[in-house]
Amino acid sequence: MLKKLLFFFLPFALFAESENDYYTITDIPVPEGFEVSCIDVLPENKIAVGSRKGDIYIVENAYDNDPKNDKWTLFATGIHEPLGLSYYKGWLWCTQRPEVTRMKDTDGDGFADIYECISDDWGIDGNYHEYAFGTKHDKDGNIWVVLCLTGSGGAASDFRGWCVRITEDGEMIPTTSGIRSPGGMGINHKGDVFYGDNQGLWNGTSCVKHLKIGSFQGNPTGNRYYALTDKIGPKTPEPKSGSRIVLEREKIKNFVPPAANLPHRKLGSSTSGIALDDTNGKFGPFENQLFANDQWGSLISRLALEEVNGVYQGMSILFREGFGSGNVPAVMAEDGSLFIGGTNRGWASAGKKPGALERVNWTGKIPFEIHSMQITKTGFNLNFTKKVDASSLNPTSIKANANSWIYQSGYGSPEVDQVDLEITDLKVAADGMSAHITLDKIYKGHNHNFDFSAIKSAEGKNLLHSQAYYTVNEVLGEVHIVPPKNPEKKKKK
Repeated sequence: MLKKLLFFFLPFALFAESENDYYTITDIPVPEGFEVSCIDVLPENKIAVGSRKGDIYIVENAYDNDPKNDKWTLFATGIHEPLGLSYYKGWLWCTQRPEVTRMKDTDGDGFADIYECISDDWGIDGNYHEYAFGTKHDKDGNIWVVLCLTGSGGAASDFRGWCVRITEDGEMIPTTSGIRSPGGMGINHKGDVFYGDNQGLWNGTSCVKHLKIGSFQGNPTGNRYYALTDKIGPKTPEPKSGSRIVLEREKIKNFVPPAANLPHRKLGSSTSGIALDDTNGKFGPFENQLFANDQWGSLISRLALEEVNGVYQGMSILFREGFGSGNVPAVMAEDGSLFIGGTNRGWASAGKKPGALERVNWTGKIPFEIHSMQITKTGFNLNFTKKVDASSLNPTSIKANANSWIYQSGYGSPEVDQVDLEITDLKVAADGMSAHITLDKIYKGHNHNFDFSAIKSAEGKNLLHSQAYYTVNEVLGEVHIVPPKNPEKKKKK
């Protein structure tokens, strides 16, 4: 009887569900001082793991739950800050600071004995911030490389602030301009390439952007390098500092806006590597969605994107926190294992380890989550992973507002142009798996922010994550744009 009474009176919080009930994190111990900067999956249940300091290892048994079974074999050394790995046609291809290199072990001793430079046609100098992040090979056999600005704010070396493609035979193809400070890349289920850019000059908040060929990504610092190529047309016009992206897009026709703006400090502050769930359900109910790392927050956000009028946009929502270091690379394996690499590089991060290698796996239990959102002419379709309690969904139970950011040459931006969103109607589908939210207005160029914490499942459970953010670049109905009003600068006394 006493045990029953104690059980009954224990605080409910002890039984509250957590992220770990649905997605576990397994730590894979790394060599001392090892900061994981790139990962790829190899045959025979092996993975390749690169260190920011220049070593690449082959790890066996990384899928095992007992770290004592892990075996690390040095494959290559002397690499200059590798930030991309791709296993392709029997070679391990590496994007390092000065070049794309491919490597192979031909004598079977486990160590690479052939190193071939595929392309080194971009510029570098001694600046620590001239990072080069690379993808896996795309469907055409190309590696996409994003080149960080010099010092994250200048362009002192050729093609800094650009994305380039490297073909199998070594041709470098300038592809997009307008990049600031990338933190990682990924490819979606359609073969389109995305990268994570960080809050800073011309970036009001961190975001994930679609690298459409010939596009301008928003930061004009590297536009001087149009003089070096005719691959993507004439030089992009200079944007107006202090404006808004939605307004500058009217003048700069190749301007591709962020597919997902990740609100600062709400979904981290330094977006990095991106992984695709292409596992046919082995990673849970989020097939074809993207998972974006954040270095500062040591977390992952989940992105449910859609194309509207040919432009990517969509929902971003927290997915998983609690990683050991600052998350940078993210790679999904065929069995549904999501490998996450971490480094804090001396920067701040929620995870305090200098470096980490971790594996995320689905437990098989489906969490009650907002699965996705689609824009309509009058509002949004809201989709759930489990049946919703219709009585918990009504226009007064959802809190909603919208905001933009100043598009400026200065560093970042506060949230501006805020408006409250009025929900005029809400209809739940007969099967309880979706609902439609009707709004009085949808604002082009704004993030639409929703607090769904009052929603419960048919089983009476709360949403695992209730704060959702939808980036509206295009609308299907009437166009509404909030007139910009920049906050006044306080005068110094």
